[in-house]
Amino acid sequence: MADEKMDKDVTQQAAEDLQQAAGENVQADAAEPEETAGDERPETAEADGADEAKEKKGFFSKKKEKKEDPMKAQVGELQDKLVRQMAEFENFRKRSEREKATMFETGARSVIEKILPVVDNFERGLAAVPEEEKDTPFVDGMTKVYKQLIKELEGLGVTPIEAVGQPFDHNVHNAVMQVENDELEPGTVAQELQKGYKYRDTVVRHSMVAVVQDK
Repeated sequence: MADEKMDKDVTQQAAEDLQQAAGENVQADAAEPEETAGDERPETAEADGADEAKEKKGFFSKKKEKKEDPMKAQVGELQDKLVRQMAEFENFRKRSEREKATMFETGARSVIEKILPVVDNFERGLAAVPEEEKDTPFVDGMTKVYKQLIKELEGLGVTPIEAVGQPFDHNVHNAVMQVENDELEPGTVAQELQKGYKYRDTVVRHSMVAVVQDK
């Protein structure tokens, strides 16, 4: 009996020791999370505050960019319109100048073509004057008028086309007949039937010529 009671007391004491040890472990485990939570709480709060500040900053910066972008786009569009209008005006100015020059050239050619027959008549009339009458006042006056007319035409850029003794050139000569000539090479202009003229670099009237035929 005494041995059984002793064993029971030992067993009960061991159980109490185990319970006490278990209780201490539970309290230690419960205390550790509280300390950890306490340590991490300030860092988490700071991180949350930084993220919130970034979000606010990002929000306002985006909002600011949205306000500036339409203005930049409008300025760029106005600049493009200005450049296009300036280019169109420059093209219009150049086109107007070309049209004006073309109209002037056309008008000048038309006037020159009408004056050339007058020049032809002067030359025919002076060539038909007898030698003994060339010193008369009338013939002298007509000669001076003819020379003045030729001088004015030269001042406008009207020049006669060289013909006699020149190789035939279909760009400036108009062959109306062929002749025999032992002194000139075949294909050379032997006679000028009607004088041709140029206005600057453009042919106003082709020379009517007789060309040496091939042998």
